Amino acid sequence: MAEDNPQWGIPRIHGEMLKLGFDIYQAIVWRYVPKKDGSTNGQRWKTFLKNHASEIILIDFFCVPTTNFKLLHVLVFLSHERRKVIHFNVTTNPTSEWASQQLKNALYNSDTPKYLIRDRDCRFGNVFKDCVGSFGIRDVVSIYRSPWQNGYCERVIGNIRRKFLDHVIVITENYLRKLLNEYFHYYNHQRTHLGLNKDSPETRPAKVIGKIENVPVANGLHNYYYRKPA
Repeated sequence: MAEDNPQWGIPRIHGEMLKLGFDIYQAIVWRYVPKKDGSTNGQRWKTFLKNHASEIILIDFFCVPTTNFKLLHVLVFLSHERRKVIHFNVTTNPTSEWASQQLKNALYNSDTPKYLIRDRDCRFGNVFKDCVGSFGIRDVVSIYRSPWQNGYCERVIGNIRRKFLDHVIVITENYLRKLLNEYFHYYNHQRTHLGLNKDSPETRPAKVIGKIENVPVANGLHNYYYRKPA
């Protein structure tokens, strides 16, 4: 009972025990309930993510080297509820002002979320923090060296690297932007996700009638299968 309800105190648990017919002293309940440390007080991280899934966006940077040894920086915005990539952009100069403009672009035609989760990257400077606050968004910063707190974003970035970028040659900034545009369209509309009950972020209805066709996508590294109407 204590594990299922981490915010319950001893009196609350004792009261429930009495209602279940256990005539025991409150001191006995206190003896057997696992003691809490500071890390378990309040709402747990997993519970927070579950309760506010529709109100959260996740953001993170990752770097991509080019053939001429330049480093390109990619900023990704992800919807927590459906793991949908809602915005991205590429730059060689990832300043706080540039990140602020990307936030404005991401929210231009979207509902403003309640929370934004990010890491402690220095590229999210004071200008970016002020921009987040001007939208009325609560800026949630993950704990130092705790990438699991932004796990969906980390997983998407890992997927981009392993399933796509490790198999292509990046030449210029514009070329990388073109490649990512194609891959994210596949990721949002066609790729199935285990965490979404094998659906796509943009719901893809199942079809049982018609001839099965396939189209190469993501620079030919993947295929999209669909049924062509007869």
